[in-house]
Amino acid sequence: MQIIAAVVRERSAPFLVETLELAAPRADELIVRVVASGLCQTDLHGRDGYYPVTSYPAVFGHEGAGIVHAVGGAVHDFAPGDYVVMSYPWCGECANCRRQRLNYCLNARNLKNKGTRADGSTLLNKNGAPVCGAFFQQSSFGTFALTQARYAVKVRRDAPLDLIGPLACSGQTGAGAVLNVLKPNAGDSFAVFGAGAVGLSALMAAKVAGCAPTIAVDVHEHRLALARELGATHAINAGRCADVPGEIRRATEGGVHHAVDTSAVPKALREAIESLLPGGTCVLLGSARAGTEAAFEMPFLQQGRVVRGVVQGDSVPREFIPKLIDLMMAGQFPLEKMIKFYELADINLAAQESAAGIAVKPVLRMPQNPAG
Repeated sequence: MQIIAAVVRERSAPFLVETLELAAPRADELIVRVVASGLCQTDLHGRDGYYPVTSYPAVFGHEGAGIVHAVGGAVHDFAPGDYVVMSYPWCGECANCRRQRLNYCLNARNLKNKGTRADGSTLLNKNGAPVCGAFFQQSSFGTFALTQARYAVKVRRDAPLDLIGPLACSGQTGAGAVLNVLKPNAGDSFAVFGAGAVGLSALMAAKVAGCAPTIAVDVHEHRLALARELGATHAINAGRCADVPGEIRRATEGGVHHAVDTSAVPKALREAIESLLPGGTCVLLGSARAGTEAAFEMPFLQQGRVVRGVVQGDSVPREFIPKLIDLMMAGQFPLEKMIKFYELADINLAAQESAAGIAVKPVLRMPQNPAG
């Protein structure tokens, strides 16, 4: 079938909106008519070639939400018309998958970044020439996307499809780090370093959990203002504050129980760790490039402090994403306040404004009369 998609023809090149051919679904796959897709820093890393397995031309996008268009013959838990969010892939066979630690799948890197199905077959072509089109096994920067049924999450029919795509990655990454990993008690203190989509999702989850005080650290004043609107009791501009951990200690009873770093900046991670109370936990969510190192004083950890990384919020998407949607629909997870909409044709503007920190969470709306 024909689709319209945003294609990157070579490393770091602009997105070009083109007509492509999408493969028919196999027995265990489904085709989703994409209503909207979040644009994430990970997509820009793919465009710019930071993932060594990515080749070009390629279609990116991994926060897609839409309506099931067609299903393979072995798919029985979805039907055309179902509302879905497409989430992260896993192999189902490695040591971690066998322990149901799907978000730590040992084969995840290839499944996310190789641009093909696991068996090497392609999903997209143009005039018979292959186009990499299985980014996170969905490539949702197009009017239709093909994915395995097990990576799709059925959601309630009153869910706003133009809003919920970011729950596939940034939303469940930030919120899951809080609700699934840190599991704070009401009244625990909390700080988040980086008030982007992941950090603000963590902040909203901390408010749901009853954390207080809640502190947001960033270098953009408009993001700090949004953090306050979303529940932060304190906001610190790291570009203007010479001693962020000291400021956090003064705003709390000597430090925080929980800290989340979304920046992947070594200095910020160290500040997050140094903001902890004895026995506190710091979670690293930001994606640092290979070779990035961070240093901190070893005696500081001897006071029971914990530092750990988390991928995709340690969430099981089919369980956690519907919970986040329920919270959103109840007004407790106001995802819409961080979203800025763009048409697919304006994807390069969305990418520019995302990289510049202007748009917290860009969301691309697909053409209303897609090819098919």
